[in-house]
Amino acid sequence: MKKSHRLISGLFLAAVSLGAVVGAQAQSSESSSRSGYGMYGPGTGYVGLNAGRSDFMVGNGVGIFNHDQGDTAYNIYAGGYFSNNFGVEIGYTDFGSVNRAGGRTKADGLNLSLVGKLPVSNMFNLLGKIGATYGRTDVSSAAGSGVTAGTENGFDWSYGVGAEYSFTPKWSAVVQYDEHYLKFPGSGRDRVSAATLGVRYGF
Repeated sequence: MKKSHRLISGLFLAAVSLGAVVGAQAQSSESSSRSGYGMYGPGTGYVGLNAGRSDFMVGNGVGIFNHDQGDTAYNIYAGGYFSNNFGVEIGYTDFGSVNRAGGRTKADGLNLSLVGKLPVSNMFNLLGKIGATYGRTDVSSAAGSGVTAGTENGFDWSYGVGAEYSFTPKWSAVVQYDEHYLKFPGSGRDRVSAATLGVRYGF
């Protein structure tokens, strides 16, 4: 839990720093003006909070054990655009925990991604992202389950797709699907996905 708090604190510090840089760019960039509800010109940024459902695509070992597919997932993030269509985003996701192999499996991660948007109208964008996640997993399991217990961490890649609807010049609703490849004890890397819905504030 303390490690998660440190990750969240680090994310907020990064978000504040990113906001300061983006804000300075916005003041010096005439192209940051918005038409209608159109958002995110060069030099603009955003912060967001999403919640939804995770999906742990991991095996259950041998024997008869309860196996939860997923849990509630939370994602907080901040980003900024350096062109009309491309930017960068940093975020933290708590994927929750699941019953598995007679124990519990937990996962969370910090993500840095290149993001893109395809405006369909002034109020609606299609979204995409690709990047890397520093993930951390914690596994407990029953003896003889065939699932290795322990903790693992490290970098691997991730990607996501989504859509955004701007209902005011600064606020928008976002639906998103992300997949992250995380390292698990004794099994290399496995996918953990999250389907979430949330809100963004643009600045």
